[in-house]
Formats: sequence, C-alpha cells, structure tokens
Amino acid sequence: MEKPVLKGIGIDAVEVDRFRRVINRTPGVVRRVFTEGERAAGARRRDPAERLAARFAAKEAVMKALGVGLGAFKFHDVEVVNAPSGKPSLVLRGRAAALAAEQGVESWQLSLTHTDRTAQAVAVAL
Repeated sequence: MEKPVLKGIGIDAVEVDRFRRVINRTPGVVRRVFTEGERAAGARRRDPAERLAARFAAKEAVMKALGVGLGAFKFHDVEVVNAPSGKPSLVLRGRAAALAAEQGVESWQLSLTHTDRTAQAVAVAL
C-alpha cells in the first residue's frame, strides 16, 4: 500500500462571538453557507455558534489547502460530517470536488476544535 502524498494543508480560525453576531444579525447566512446536515448538527446545541464557526473554519481551510480563495466554489460544496464516534470528515461536491480531483487529492484529514472564544480547523489534502 502506497503512503499518502501531502497535496495541501489549510488552517483557519474564527472568532466565535463575532460569528455569533453575524448569524444573529443576518440569519440567512446560515442557509447560504451551511448544508442541511451542518445546520442540523448546530441545532442540536444550545448555542450553535461554536459548532457552525468550526464548520465555517473548515470550509476556509479547504480553500487554503487547495490554494484558492473565496468564490472558487460554493460553501455548500464542502460539507463537514461526523462519524458516530464524533470524528469529523469532509464531503466535497461540485466545483470543490473538481478542484480537488484536478490537484490529485484522493482523501482528506480534518481536525476541528473550539473554545467559547475561537473555533479552528485544519484540513489536510492527501
């Protein structure tokens, strides 16, 4: 079995309070940025801002790992899903999946974390 080859790495951090203010001020942003599954995952929490902020950071980290910026693909093209164990992973669709395929990305590793102040994500393209 061949060892995976690192194709890219991206990291992003989001201030949770600032993100909370954005989603409270402009609730439509949640629908525009997050998939139905991601919204449902956030809704299971008393305060969805921390969980959604981490997922937003993951989408930005994927952009960085692919070497592209905002507008290269739709936010819905990247979805954070969780295994029953809680381990997060990525599902890419549409233009995000096409960009990854063009760069030879075959798999991803994802790490999410958050405190009450900051949410962070690291996405590794293999």
